[in-house]
Amino acid sequence: MAEKKLKNRWLIAAAAVGIHISIGSVYSWSVFSNPLNEKHGWAASDIALIFSIAILFLGLSAAFMGHFVEKHGPRKSGMVAAVSFGLGMIGSGFADGIGNLYLLYFFYGVLGGIGLGIGYITPVSTLVKWFPDRRGLATGLAIMGFGFASMIASPVMEALINNIGISGTFYLLGAIYFVLMFSSSLYLEKPPADYVPKGMTQEEKKEKQENKDTGDLAQLTANEAVKTVRFWALWAMLFINVTCGIAIISVASPMAQSVAGMSAGAAAVMVGIMGVFNGAGRLGWASVSDYIGRPNTYTAFFVIQIAAFVLLPNVTNALIFQILIFVILSCYGGGFASIPAFIGDLFGTKQLGAIHGYILTAWAAAGLVGPSVVTRIEEATNSYALTMYIFTGAFVVALIVSLLIRVNIKKIREENRVPAEATS
Repeated sequence: MAEKKLKNRWLIAAAAVGIHISIGSVYSWSVFSNPLNEKHGWAASDIALIFSIAILFLGLSAAFMGHFVEKHGPRKSGMVAAVSFGLGMIGSGFADGIGNLYLLYFFYGVLGGIGLGIGYITPVSTLVKWFPDRRGLATGLAIMGFGFASMIASPVMEALINNIGISGTFYLLGAIYFVLMFSSSLYLEKPPADYVPKGMTQEEKKEKQENKDTGDLAQLTANEAVKTVRFWALWAMLFINVTCGIAIISVASPMAQSVAGMSAGAAAVMVGIMGVFNGAGRLGWASVSDYIGRPNTYTAFFVIQIAAFVLLPNVTNALIFQILIFVILSCYGGGFASIPAFIGDLFGTKQLGAIHGYILTAWAAAGLVGPSVVTRIEEATNSYALTMYIFTGAFVVALIVSLLIRVNIKKIREENRVPAEATS
């Protein structure tokens, strides 16, 4: 019997990007806000709730479907994500057509959100296994697609809405995303158990995974991982990073006009460029983490953002204000892209997809907390300063957690070293 031909791992990564660049269009939801308001007269807060529901169900489905991804593999999981997200978009067109807001909550928020969550985690654990030599780069590539998606989708959506209407836009994009996600899923596959990339020997792979100083800390199931201190340390760090970052995304334009005196047009351009830094930060920081380590990368996120958030409310120069915003967005994106490799380092790859799903509940919580905190405090104080200082305090907490997790990692490595030395 002929030996099955091994797939190209870079094409696996490209398939992962295909899925993420489709579901990442959720970050362009605001493009629909004004057209839906003008057509149906729905309140802005009611329309914004659709996006919040989608992010909530992204986190919930990632958590509950992580085991499904591990059990059935990336191909079937990707197909489920394609069907859910595609139907969610097409159903949204129907909901708009009959003017039913609650159906839009269901199709885009619930069904689309489920497709988002499954689609987000599906390729990640697979890529980590295909790239044992460059975990950060591999996951950064896929998750970069999610960050860059809005840059591509926003102008396309705007043009389509103007030409074929809201419903037509949902129908057309739903069909396109379904085809792209489904065809990408067909190429996804786990590597063979004994797979080693070219230029790396089986011994080097084993040594990299088992090295008592730099290898995987343990090989745990998802249910075992959630009982550890380091799992909740990762959860807290991601929650704080996303809460503060997504809050900035939600008020970037009015904040730029209020604090730095930028015009509405200039602020809109800045929002577009933010997508570039969000996407580039995912690939850049994740790649850097392969060289300096995930603990150092997260510590760097928090040190940089403590300085940025302290300065932000006091900067009146538009250029400096934008530089600070772009730096924050690169750390925001980098936090998402570095977390899967961090999970692999601490818990191994046995059930990485399921553990990643549990960790992403931090995103769901942050999506509800961040925008709400910044808008409520601004309404009460007519200023963004207090919120920025609160976020600075949150990053100080995150920095402390990032330093404390090193103590836990060092302790586990010492415990692992003793039996290893006894065996040798």
